[in-house]
Amino acid sequence: MQLAAESRQTVSQPHHHSKKDGASRTSKVGSLNSLEDEPKEDTMEERNRATTKYQIQRQDWAAMDLSGQGLRAVAPMLFSAYIFLDKLYLDHNKLTHLPSTIGRLKNLSLLNASNNELLELPEEIGMLVNLRSLLVFDNNLHTLPFEIGYLYQLETLGIEGNPLNDDLKAEIVQNGTRSLVNHLKENTEAGPPPIDRDWHVIDDTPAAEKFSVLTYNILCDKYATSVQYGYTPSLALSWDYRRDIILREVKDRNADFVCLQEVEMESYNDFFRRELAFNDYKGIFWPKSRARTMPEKEAKLVDGCATFYKSAKYVCLDKQMIDFANIAINRPDMKGEHDIFNRVMPRDHIAVVTFFENRITGSRIIVVNAHIFWDPAYADVKLVQVAILMEQITLLANKWAKHPPCTDKVAFRHSEPDGDTDDESPEVAPAEPGPSLEYSNGSQIPLIICGDFNSTATSGVYNLLAHGKLPSNHSDLAHRAYGNFTRDGITHPFSLKSAYANIGELSFTNYTPGFTGVIDYIWYSTNALQATALLGAVDEDYLQKVPGFPNHHFPSDHLALQACFSVKPRKERKIVEADFGPQRERRN
Repeated sequence: MQLAAESRQTVSQPHHHSKKDGASRTSKVGSLNSLEDEPKEDTMEERNRATTKYQIQRQDWAAMDLSGQGLRAVAPMLFSAYIFLDKLYLDHNKLTHLPSTIGRLKNLSLLNASNNELLELPEEIGMLVNLRSLLVFDNNLHTLPFEIGYLYQLETLGIEGNPLNDDLKAEIVQNGTRSLVNHLKENTEAGPPPIDRDWHVIDDTPAAEKFSVLTYNILCDKYATSVQYGYTPSLALSWDYRRDIILREVKDRNADFVCLQEVEMESYNDFFRRELAFNDYKGIFWPKSRARTMPEKEAKLVDGCATFYKSAKYVCLDKQMIDFANIAINRPDMKGEHDIFNRVMPRDHIAVVTFFENRITGSRIIVVNAHIFWDPAYADVKLVQVAILMEQITLLANKWAKHPPCTDKVAFRHSEPDGDTDDESPEVAPAEPGPSLEYSNGSQIPLIICGDFNSTATSGVYNLLAHGKLPSNHSDLAHRAYGNFTRDGITHPFSLKSAYANIGELSFTNYTPGFTGVIDYIWYSTNALQATALLGAVDEDYLQKVPGFPNHHFPSDHLALQACFSVKPRKERKIVEADFGPQRERRN
């Protein structure tokens, strides 16, 4: 009531707010940060909340006062040119609507559009997730868009003086702003789904052997809380709802290899393994290492990495789990290093490494499913985890290069029918399994490394994987002591490339109000594999009204990535017999 009264008193005072509190002066020292940039307690211990600052050029002012100017319209370009604004005053004008482009002002904490002639608010107002105050006193609003329910940080919603329906008025009068926001959020309809993600064809050259890989951090149930994802309706956040969408996507994508992260042990055993078996998938799963020390009831809720493969096409020759922390503390060169015990050891992330053979062609492939620590303040830990990952893959690859031939690769054995049948249609004989291919060293074996690396394309992790080496003084190591890694640098022998680097990395693989960027990848060995097609990005128009995932259509804050590959023909060595020319006949 007091806010409404104050708003009405300023009716004849242009730029009232700038005169009152100097809103157009320098309001902050340094660059603007989103709410996610403020230090927080680590209350969600293993969740990959990769937070970064919004990339906004520094401004010496953060508020714009256009009040009392008699404006009848606001140019849409205003909301493109001033995305750094923290406060925007549009009150005491003659506006009948706000442009949909207002959704670009994602740093706004206050929006005052009181004492206008607004007939409705745009749906895009739900994109302003950092709003603390939304004042629309004395307009002609009959209802509010459900998208206001996305404004999970909103503290003040000024709606007095509008002919709103009685239900909305009663909700805010009786229970306050937070209750009304929650009411709108929970009644938000799913809306139309986005158009299907396009496929980008890179190489359509016919190949003797092709396969596809899907990687997906599915956001396990215990991390999907309303505190962490306050903009998501409870239905869209519930595990029963989300798991069905995840399962449907995995089945529809129909990849040969599926690498899932954040899979709870119980969900793997009771849901995914059972349901995906109907689509010819067999699974391999390891939980994070803490599960070994927990009672069974608690251990079943620990998440880990699950790798599924088409069992009719591939046979699993071997599988290994890489426990980064355990390997680090047992390395001779890292014994006594305080950074190992204080920073690396407490993080029990893992990777699952699997070794397969194609039943028909006999070619072999290593598939790695990794989940790396999330916290941006621990870039050194991420780098150590990936360095250990590459070191262990090298050892396993060299070992598997000597793996004996697979002798039993027949997927199915059909019994002969008894007696004659009336069906005279010719049966297609199954292809005969080919011999197991041999590899002279580990780097020759086709290699796929995928997962959630929680690292952007500018990170040391990305550079190490892409270039095969990283100096000991790299900034991500932060002058810490990690044995040989910080004495000699880090290397690996594989020729790797991010599959999406063929078209330019996507604009994001993780989409939340606090962070939007690429942290998930599918890496492949370029000497043995050729990327042929990639699953594309989410429709941009759809994203204009979606502040973050998960939502009704996207069950995780991560995107599923999928890439198709062809196995390059092997260069066989030709044996050339020496030609010594014509020889004389031997005399008796």
